[in-house]
Amino acid sequence: MRTVSGPTSDVVVVGAGLAGLSAAMRLAGAGRNVTVVERETIPGGRAGRLDVTVPDGTYRFDTGPTVLTMPDLIADAFDCLGENMDDWLDLQPIDPLYRSFFPDGSVLDVHADVEEMADEIERVIGPDEAAGYRRYVDFVSKLYRYEMNDFIDRNIDSPFDLVTPDLARLVAIGGFRRLTPKVRQYLRDPRTERIYSFQAMYAGVSPQDALAIYAVIAYMDSVAGVFFPKGGMHAVPAAMAAAAEKHGVTFRYGTEVSRVETSGDRATAVITTEGERIQADVVVLNPDLPVAHRDLLGQEPWHVRRLEYSPSCFLLLAGSSATYTKIAHHNIHFGRSWSGVFDELIDQRRLMSDPSLLVTNPSHSDPDLAPPGKQVYYVLFPTPNLDADIDWRTVGPRYRDEVVRTLEERGYVGFGDAIEVEDVTTPLDWEARGMERGAPFASAHSFLQTGPFRPRNMWGQNVVFTGSGTQPGVGVPMVLISGRLAAERITGKDTTYRSRAARW
Repeated sequence: MRTVSGPTSDVVVVGAGLAGLSAAMRLAGAGRNVTVVERETIPGGRAGRLDVTVPDGTYRFDTGPTVLTMPDLIADAFDCLGENMDDWLDLQPIDPLYRSFFPDGSVLDVHADVEEMADEIERVIGPDEAAGYRRYVDFVSKLYRYEMNDFIDRNIDSPFDLVTPDLARLVAIGGFRRLTPKVRQYLRDPRTERIYSFQAMYAGVSPQDALAIYAVIAYMDSVAGVFFPKGGMHAVPAAMAAAAEKHGVTFRYGTEVSRVETSGDRATAVITTEGERIQADVVVLNPDLPVAHRDLLGQEPWHVRRLEYSPSCFLLLAGSSATYTKIAHHNIHFGRSWSGVFDELIDQRRLMSDPSLLVTNPSHSDPDLAPPGKQVYYVLFPTPNLDADIDWRTVGPRYRDEVVRTLEERGYVGFGDAIEVEDVTTPLDWEARGMERGAPFASAHSFLQTGPFRPRNMWGQNVVFTGSGTQPGVGVPMVLISGRLAAERITGKDTTYRSRAARW
């Protein structure tokens, strides 16, 4: 494994996102002096927070990811500091993981427990589909075991690093076939097919084009379980930052880095917008990788310029007086079109004509996130990224009304009239927050942008990248792992508290 050369005592982490925090905690646990420089006044990065106070209380919105899986990865970061995650976070499992609504009026709850899910599929669809689901779980569980150690949970310096016995096992079980036909080997009903393949959207590719290895996201998302922290998703980075600070990490909030000072291919300091110079033996960059390359290092290598990006999304945060009793914490509403959705978003680069969408109701699990008797709704509509010819300055307000109209058609009666406070994020806003092409899911996980072909997490002698733009990729579990991989580039050794063999 390639590692940072020279001294590594003083580390500056730019950005207090989940990946930057994961790296900082592990580096502090390994005895490094760590300073985290964050332009916002709170930690979290994309996992941010928006509080809006009204006369009868406060609406507390998460502004980024809402689905939390694989909490052991968070626990491991706390373990590296000698801390118990349960002393800092109150995580509760969500059941059902999702409630799925289909255009024929059927509803299917998604459960982590295999037998409970099989019973649900048998009740809604039939016994043959339930049997296929059990076989599918066996398949994705094998994918997870074969992929995690050799392809996700390690630093990769060369494609040859992938030549392991697990590569042969992945080939043998069909991991390099296309996702949709592989899923259809087990799941014949279009409803279950959608539930267990929509996660390809997170990777920026359609299920028809994605490799079957991306079904591992379905394992993390719909088999390993979904959790929710008391206080909302932002409670996770808040707790991580507090624990890191307890163990000596210095946080500089409200401080923006303008550039990384370099001498040849070695970083020597970071320079703030106020002109302050913060010396560093090592610099860890948590901003979106292409933005960090261009804006902080002042260069844009060819492998970064060539990147293609995932779809974006339109996000409506709504504080509401309306309660909808038929929904769960996470709700997916599928339109009639399926392959057409991805064709429109990715190939045609236009807005969905028959939307599939996510509605999260976090106050369903934690009523304290809204004033008494009120609700918080997080409504996400996938959209093209900024490569599309869409003027969001003019389209945004109209699309907001289209989103509300669609919600009301899908059963959220009176949704628009019940909104008391709201906040809208368009692809243009994501770009303003530092995400290249306005793509919060970063560069797409096409074959040539995955694993050893994804931008690597080192530049020069002592600059290390972390976050969704580098290895291993997109999603809360992946960025937490990326923080650990960044720390290992610096320490030169495994920074997991427990051994990989024991974990996976």
